[in-house]
Amino acid sequence: MRLRLSELKLPLNHADGDLLQLAARVLGVAPEAVAHLDVFKRSFDARKSELMVVTIADVQLRDPVLAAELLRRHAANPHLQAAPDMRYQMPVHAGAAAPRPVVIGFGPCGIFAALLLAQMGFKPLVLERGKAVRERTQDTWGLWRRKQLNPESNVQFGEGGAGTFSDGKLYSQIKDPRFLGRKVMQELVNAGAPPDILQIAHPHIGTFKLVKVVEAIRAQIIALGGEIRFEQKVTDVLLEDGHLRGLMVLDQRSGDSHELRADHAIFALGHSARDSFEMLQARGVQLEAKPFSIGFRIEHPQSVIDRARWGRHAGHPLLGAADYRLVHHVTGAGASGRAVYSFCMCPGGTVVAATSEPGRVATNGMSQYSRNERNANAAIVVGITPDDFPASMGERPHPLAGIALQRELESRAFVLGGGDYCAPAQLVGDFIAGRASTALGSVQPSYQPGVTPCDLSPALPDYAIAALREALPAFGRKIKGFDMHDAVLTGVETRTSSPLRIPRGEDFQSVNVRGLYPAGEGAGYAGGILSAGVDGIKVAEALARSLVHAA
Repeated sequence: MRLRLSELKLPLNHADGDLLQLAARVLGVAPEAVAHLDVFKRSFDARKSELMVVTIADVQLRDPVLAAELLRRHAANPHLQAAPDMRYQMPVHAGAAAPRPVVIGFGPCGIFAALLLAQMGFKPLVLERGKAVRERTQDTWGLWRRKQLNPESNVQFGEGGAGTFSDGKLYSQIKDPRFLGRKVMQELVNAGAPPDILQIAHPHIGTFKLVKVVEAIRAQIIALGGEIRFEQKVTDVLLEDGHLRGLMVLDQRSGDSHELRADHAIFALGHSARDSFEMLQARGVQLEAKPFSIGFRIEHPQSVIDRARWGRHAGHPLLGAADYRLVHHVTGAGASGRAVYSFCMCPGGTVVAATSEPGRVATNGMSQYSRNERNANAAIVVGITPDDFPASMGERPHPLAGIALQRELESRAFVLGGGDYCAPAQLVGDFIAGRASTALGSVQPSYQPGVTPCDLSPALPDYAIAALREALPAFGRKIKGFDMHDAVLTGVETRTSSPLRIPRGEDFQSVNVRGLYPAGEGAGYAGGILSAGVDGIKVAEALARSLVHAA
């Protein structure tokens, strides 16, 4: 039996062995009684002048009887519990004649769905509309460096999904009683991610490391009998009596289309697969509009955030670049009741061009594992609901109305930026004051291919502008310097999450098409790499059980 101790606090510069001594003292045993100690999670508490390291540790005592007695003795102590068994157990295994399931999309959700199916022996076939990750990276640089967009190979489409060009954050607020997130993290480590992601409170990998990790997982899927086909775009679904029977697939290299037999397919579409959603809607697959958020990216010198968050400890090598999480509930006229919050905060990172459609501008944030770039950036966004979407008129909005709004705002940003994929930008001080920016200040924006100073107020609906203008000074009262005049807003941030959901039942299948398994962020069931990976595992398990029970 292992014991889990939480809230073990030590000074930042504590000595080796101090954690074991503290754990033994908390348990009331001699250090020699501890057979083994593993760090489960480590974070920092900077709320007081003396910065503390806060650890959750799993302790194995030499005497299991003593461990059981300590649990009984401290039953009311929330910081001393039995350590849970977080090992993953395969729910089923494929038989010799098991049919081959299809996975559509090879982002985080599709990757882990395919990996799990392969580990269970199902030899999945993966169809990815974009390119392999290294080719995709070259195409992405084409937009960033030469203003040349490839609509099928960019920040949104290709191996690894949108998460590849991000901070590589690996934490989530989802409920995870089966510890599937631990399964995701362990597989990433097995594929070459830094082992410390299993211990730090807010783990991340960063783009360069993610590229190698994705390639390693792909190789594992192939070694287990799976197959990944790139530049294969699903253009239609073939339905019969409410059941999926096949797919029409376009080979984007040759231009040829072919029919693929498929009775079971996981649709791990990213949130930017707008044409795929339109196709599913046209074929009668049930979709529904859902809330998402819109706003801008904000950039500050990382040193400003470090000082505000870490105080005199800013710059300590163990701490790295500081992050933040902010929320403000709007009270002012025109936007009362809305929430403004930070999203996808990237310490020491860059703002990137994230559009996937010609004539539109969308932003995202990215950073490397080192997080050592000059600026901190985050999306500052306003929550919106289907009632805000075009043509809702008090009636139930069209399932694709959120996509229409995204496209409208991204088109506005394209025009405001100069019509060449440069992004519109404004100094925070000018934005709050309601005047256009004509030049940049001390903060050099990182967005490539470049920014155009302007007035950002036409880029978003009036209620969103009003909400952001109220929120930024409020955030400045929480983080000193957040509303500094020269901080830069870059627009627009519209792809925070999917604007729709593909409803599914308890069996994880579409509510009106059997054999079609909606999954991940694009289907409305995840928000980030970790939650998308967890959802991919859940859906793969459900599909596998269906195949085994049908055999």
